[in-house]
Amino acid sequence: MPHPQTGLAAPPRAGVREWTGLAVLSLPTMLLTMDLTVLHLAVPHLSADLRPSAAQLLWITDVYGFLIAGFLITMGALGDRIGRRRLLLTGAVVFAAASILAAYAPTAATLIAARAVLGVAGATLMPSTLALIRTMFQDPAQRSAAIGVWMAGFMVGGAIGPLAGGALLEHFWWGSVFLLAVPVMGLLLVLGPVLLPEYRASDPGPADPLSALLSLTAVLAVVYGIKDAAAHGPGWTAALAVAAGLAVGAVFVRRQRTLERPMVDLGLFADRSFSTSIGVMTLGSCLMMGINLFVAQYLQMVLDMSPFRAGLWTLPMVGTMLVGTVLATVAARRIRPAFVMGAGLAVAAVGFAVLASADGAAGLTAVVAGTAVFAVGLAPASALGTDIVVGAAPPERAGAASALSETGNELGGALGIAVLGSIGAAVYRTSMEGALPPGLPAGAAQDAGATIGGAVAASELLTGPQAAAVLQAAQEAFADSMRTAAVAGAVALAVGSVLAVALLRRVRPTAHGAAEPAV
Repeated sequence: MPHPQTGLAAPPRAGVREWTGLAVLSLPTMLLTMDLTVLHLAVPHLSADLRPSAAQLLWITDVYGFLIAGFLITMGALGDRIGRRRLLLTGAVVFAAASILAAYAPTAATLIAARAVLGVAGATLMPSTLALIRTMFQDPAQRSAAIGVWMAGFMVGGAIGPLAGGALLEHFWWGSVFLLAVPVMGLLLVLGPVLLPEYRASDPGPADPLSALLSLTAVLAVVYGIKDAAAHGPGWTAALAVAAGLAVGAVFVRRQRTLERPMVDLGLFADRSFSTSIGVMTLGSCLMMGINLFVAQYLQMVLDMSPFRAGLWTLPMVGTMLVGTVLATVAARRIRPAFVMGAGLAVAAVGFAVLASADGAAGLTAVVAGTAVFAVGLAPASALGTDIVVGAAPPERAGAASALSETGNELGGALGIAVLGSIGAAVYRTSMEGALPPGLPAGAAQDAGATIGGAVAASELLTGPQAAAVLQAAQEAFADSMRTAAVAGAVALAVGSVLAVALLRRVRPTAHGAAEPAV
């Protein structure tokens, strides 16, 4: 796709106001990641207070991510229509109000409703922030650096979330973790109107509620099916949900091709740099989310760390990802992004290989080193891929393009948890066969053989050598499952590295302007 600035005068460069505004835009990105992490820490506490059923607890944890994923495309297109700043600030008000409702929820049903509203509001924040960056930073090199800062907001939020949440839960009630959002959203509402520009498409065309409904239904069904497969293993429910989502998605795509002004410009996917970048980012999100699920359980259930201490050991990963983002942004000014991203994916594959060497309770060094290495390697795919996607879209479609990017990340994360989780679960169950000591109660043996969480719970009900034997067998089996998942991730990253170089080789360094057409 020809870049709108090709052959024209140099684009205007951002000044102090734009860079200060970027700091404001980083606030909601940091918060969204925090909100994902703090809930997992609060689950034991809210479970004791609200006593949700198993189904209610599942919805408390999942509905937020479901609705973020489902509404991203709709909200991205809506921001292009009504104004990106307006949508961002409206979402901030709703997010703050829903956070207060969640903090003081008297019942599990109320908390589910609050989390659902948080998901819808969260879907307004992500594409709006990224689309505003497209408006504020028109110089390619500056835009690349700005997106790197935006990505850093996610990483910092992921680092702060477990630490801040753990500290609050040690001194206050479970709802306090949701109140972290209120001052952040308040600051955004005060500074946003002063520092952020407004932008809306000059001629967006008529509203298209049917397309919005189709996109919502398609994404929700696919995400639900993937998550169901991750939780319960492959089955008819998951298969039918994914199939239904794909069918509705096909109807959505066909409708977009027939509309004069579609909600999503599918022509963007004809640009190889756009479609490949979304694919690479989806792969990175898939493997990052999938393996982090293993790492979190390994630190807490194999190495017996508290959530707060486990959070501290994830800081090296966050730090190296920040470093990788900065290095990738600088390198992409002189080196074609294909080679920076391809090299990064190869480094990430090495990190997964290091993680695959973790050995039972003695594997802390391998876990910390492996996560730090794969984080620095995945950073270029996220930062440069996002930059390519945003730069490939015309300004009036930046919101919709940003939403497609974020939807890919959400689907990738869900897919990673399902695929790597299923691989790990199969290896765990196989390793536990014959490894449990004889004479266990039937219920304890069944729970221990299914998950490491079940094994830990079973060991707490046992005494003496039996308890120790169950726990040791489960820890070794889980280490086996994590190693297998890490090997699978390393292979996928190696393949992705080759494909990224082959398919993105025509994209120019950011200091030299836009991508060449890649067809």
